[in-house]
Amino acid sequence: MAVERGGTLVIREARSEDVADIVRMLADDPLGASRETDPGFSGYQMAFENISADPHQKLVVGERGGEVVACLQLTFIPGLSRRGMTRALIEAVRVRSDQRGGGIGRQLIGWAIDEARRAGCGMVQLTTDRTRAGAHRFYESLGFQGTHVGMKLTL
Repeated sequence: MAVERGGTLVIREARSEDVADIVRMLADDPLGASRETDPGFSGYQMAFENISADPHQKLVVGERGGEVVACLQLTFIPGLSRRGMTRALIEAVRVRSDQRGGGIGRQLIGWAIDEARRAGCGMVQLTTDRTRAGAHRFYESLGFQGTHVGMKLTL
């Protein structure tokens, strides 16, 4: 059932019962569909417990009309570079497909930036797959700049 697009978005800490909704959103595009599996897979619950136990992690959902419609993970990374600056890393940003285009992503990222400021971070960073041109435009519209080349090594 689709949720009305105009309702108030509540951003809250994710709960164990939200994991299946989060996994469904992560899998709801061609890239995610190739990486994610059954939302009931036990590895997701273990990951959720690890994230919840780590004080440097915030896993949140956006809820509208009592339904989870978005998610985001925010990680605080202390570092020595840049004079000991702490960075915030935004990951796993998703808005449920029937809710896209209504400003939820903008609200979610705005929340993450505000949280990073409150935590004393000097920078917010994120990566997005090079094939997601729409996501690139979205992040650029929020002031993010493509200043680095991200690299990964799958283990």
